[in-house]
Amino acid sequence: MNHVLIVDDEADIRESLEAILREENYAITTAGTAAEALELVRDADFQAVLLDIWLPDGDGLDVLSSIRGDRSQNAPPRPGAPEVIMISGHGTIEAAVRATKLGAFDFLEKPLSMERTLLALRNAIQAHQLREDNQELARQLTKGNITGESISVKALRQQIKLMAPTNGRVLIFGESGTGKELIARAMHAESLRRDRVFVELNCAAIPEDFIETELFGYRHGAGPGGPNQPSEKRGTFERADGGTLFLDEVGDMSLKTQAKVLRTLDEQRFYPVGASLPVHVDTRVIAATNKDLEEEIARGNFREDLFYRLNVIPFYVPPLRDRKEDIPLLAHEFLSEFGQQYGRAHVEIAEAAITALQHYHWPGNVRELRNVIERVLILNPKTQRIEAKHLPMLVQRTEGASSRVPGAAREEFSTLQQAREAYERDYILKELDRCHGNVSRAAEFLGLERSHLYRKMKALGISTHE
Repeated sequence: MNHVLIVDDEADIRESLEAILREENYAITTAGTAAEALELVRDADFQAVLLDIWLPDGDGLDVLSSIRGDRSQNAPPRPGAPEVIMISGHGTIEAAVRATKLGAFDFLEKPLSMERTLLALRNAIQAHQLREDNQELARQLTKGNITGESISVKALRQQIKLMAPTNGRVLIFGESGTGKELIARAMHAESLRRDRVFVELNCAAIPEDFIETELFGYRHGAGPGGPNQPSEKRGTFERADGGTLFLDEVGDMSLKTQAKVLRTLDEQRFYPVGASLPVHVDTRVIAATNKDLEEEIARGNFREDLFYRLNVIPFYVPPLRDRKEDIPLLAHEFLSEFGQQYGRAHVEIAEAAITALQHYHWPGNVRELRNVIERVLILNPKTQRIEAKHLPMLVQRTEGASSRVPGAAREEFSTLQQAREAYERDYILKELDRCHGNVSRAAEFLGLERSHLYRKMKALGISTHE
């Protein structure tokens, strides 16, 4: 169900629009001020916004600019931004032109024609869905490559080509950091659903009180978020309808949630929390775990019937220590990625450093290797050639590593501030990695408020998706 936000200072207009749009099967949330609208957009996903130009606490065009992002350089809207339809009782050509430049989808004058409003709304939601699908496809193209020439990686690629075009459910086994999400994305990219959405959910990162609403959504304010929550929310099963749903760390689901997932897989339908009617979906499920699920079944922590529903096509992703011949390829790939990101595209890595990397046992697997390469670039801003001495001491100490120089991993910084920021960024990245990217959990371990950690991450150039 598509979610629409109505922003108007006149209560009668809000109420009449809400009543009509609910009859058209839209989920509706309303706001009477600019501040309330911006807060709602930050906290919930909307496909479209009907926005009045004249608001008691600000200009609707300023709200439009905040929602759509910076349009001064004709930049695309921020990811997930809803389409915005401006409405005004004092419409002028100048206002309409400015609204268009700021990214408005359409401009409607009061009194509103409901036929015209409904048409504009349908077109706006279609445009939003098309943009979201295109952005998701672009992400899949950049994240679906599996690097490596080892026998195990070649076998994985062959298995993906064989199994991806089917609709069989997939269960991916492997240690943390081996690239299970990458396998899932590659499966989707090679499947018959490649032109539809890929939705992922990390079951270990969602608190138990919220996992059900994340999976199945809720209706009419039945969610756990309190009185200011949106009235409705689509869950991941519904958002992945027609496409692929990736359930990462599925072994961390509670037995109660497992029972509901099992029923959904059997019936291809479910009831959102608070709903009286079921939602039917056609969703392919790919699950992943770093646990031994057969052992979890024996302990009573995982349902045997759900295991067999998920384990139609099993995949095993080997740890990095079992395919060390892939380390040079991966190291050069990450060096190129972060070299471009930090404006150091010509940085090289010495053979001695590659040898040291190959002798290390990599308990954190590919994710750890990626973090090490980024860390080395950050902590050695003047270096154009990465040597073994620049690697973390834990890697240098590994038997067989060469060119070890005590204390040489430290590089001179121009200022104390630069050194402090490099250390802080490195420390936060390691904590985020330990918490599997869960910012709230990382903030708890670091002893910071979540908002403070977000500000710190933004100041240090750390993406929430790292």
